[in-house]
Amino acid sequence: MEQLLERRGSRRRRRPPVLRLLLCALAVGGGLVLAARLLGGGPACKAPPENPDWITQDFLPRNDYSRPGTPLDAVDGVVVHYVGNPGTTAGQNRSYFAGLARSGETYASSHFLIGLDGEILQCVPLDEVAYCSNQRNHDTLSIECCHPDDSGQFTQATYDALVRLVRWLREYYGLEAGQIIRHYDVTGKECPRYYVQHPEAWAQFLLDVQE
Repeated sequence: MEQLLERRGSRRRRRPPVLRLLLCALAVGGGLVLAARLLGGGPACKAPPENPDWITQDFLPRNDYSRPGTPLDAVDGVVVHYVGNPGTTAGQNRSYFAGLARSGETYASSHFLIGLDGEILQCVPLDEVAYCSNQRNHDTLSIECCHPDDSGQFTQATYDALVRLVRWLREYYGLEAGQIIRHYDVTGKECPRYYVQHPEAWAQFLLDVQE
């Protein structure tokens, strides 16, 4: 699957006990933001928004391979992917992610999956890391999109749902157009394939998101 991704850079090294104690002391004294900066390298991630009714939450169980429960450092972008398995559904791809807890085959997941009919499943909370975007796992939200064939082009329903979802995330987190990126823009991987091979289609998507 396209989602066979690394967890490289998604976990932080264990901090010394002294710094952990400092976090507790600062939190008690009202200095939580400063403590987060000292221990995490940046401000605490903004609290997730309340989900609209057009998103179905179906969180993966906590496990080392697809939902580690690691807090996001921040939301500095949204990364768009394609699943790489033509004709598969959002539910099937979620089941694959969930099954990694048993198989241990690889590390893979995404915050959202968008199906062929435009259904949107949320698999990972928006303040947790998903294993989808390599070195950008720690500061981005990921969206995997289903597609009917090898071209990787999304159905109109999938495309419309993606535009709606990214608009909502962009508005809540105050993201600029340049912070909406492809997996390709992180690693050079041909993902999402159609929108790498057709950069004009990606440019149009970014315009659609801003309308």
